[in-house]
Amino acid sequence: MKIKATLERIPGGMMIVPLILGAIINTLFPGTAQTFGSFTGALLTGALPILAVFYVCMGATIDFKATPYILKKGGALLITKIGIAAIIGIIAARFLGEGMIDGGVFAGLSVLAIVAAMNDTNGGLYMALMGQFGKKEDVAAYSIMSLESGPFLTMVTLGVAGLSAFPWQTLVGAILPLVIGMVLGNLDRDLRDFLGRAVPVLVPFFAFALGAGLNLQNVWKAGLAGILLGVAVVAITGSALWLVDRLTGGNGVAGLAAASTAGNAAGVPAAVAAANAAYAPVAPAATALVASCVIVTAILVPIVTAWWARRVGTGDHRSAA
Repeated sequence: MKIKATLERIPGGMMIVPLILGAIINTLFPGTAQTFGSFTGALLTGALPILAVFYVCMGATIDFKATPYILKKGGALLITKIGIAAIIGIIAARFLGEGMIDGGVFAGLSVLAIVAAMNDTNGGLYMALMGQFGKKEDVAAYSIMSLESGPFLTMVTLGVAGLSAFPWQTLVGAILPLVIGMVLGNLDRDLRDFLGRAVPVLVPFFAFALGAGLNLQNVWKAGLAGILLGVAVVAITGSALWLVDRLTGGNGVAGLAAASTAGNAAGVPAAVAAANAAYAPVAPAATALVASCVIVTAILVPIVTAWWARRVGTGDHRSAA
């Protein structure tokens, strides 16, 4: 049976399918974790420990020895991505505060959902697109952009937006697993290879645990809002990233390829809520919205990137190869 191949044909499948399975179990059998307890209960409720391990392994893949071009390109895209998320978050905070929209087309929308969806780029998608339409230095630029991963920058952005502040210990705790992974991976290349191989393996497990905290009725309600938020991520961050890419000597392709939402961003609302209880009421809806953004951006970004690459005349020889 080609289960893995089938999942990989679905945009964000390794993240979305386990998340939906977990949500189905929680919706139909909400007491499953308590009924079975032990390892089964831990798997259904243990998203945060799995995410902690994920960020250590993710950090190990980040190389300190980046070339000047990689630093310039990756740094420009990183700053632009989180800067746009911060600006939109600050504007949205004026209207939403720490709460969310309760009804209508945008039901479930919150500043937490907006910032989490816009802050983090789908690294696998970016590297795949740049492998076809860009050059290896553009692919390597994600080593800098991967600093977006995790809840740290989302927490900082929420604080900048004038919402609940996080104590410095919480902020350090949010980024510490990533930093530890970076140190280990740069001290020992064998450790980098060892830990790096675990990154894709952990994704379906924390996705399943996250899904087990969702109710599909809420996910269904978030459907249209999630689609609209996904379109907004591509349109707003894509425009800014395209411009910055052009200003730093690129042709805009790398900027458009980075205008997506990472699969692991769906874990950010839960991590933020664990750090600050003020966000606990909006975290489930935010998780559903961000998960929708993962799918929408995974579909739209390759289409937009391929279209622009044809416009500027890149990628054809790579596709043929």
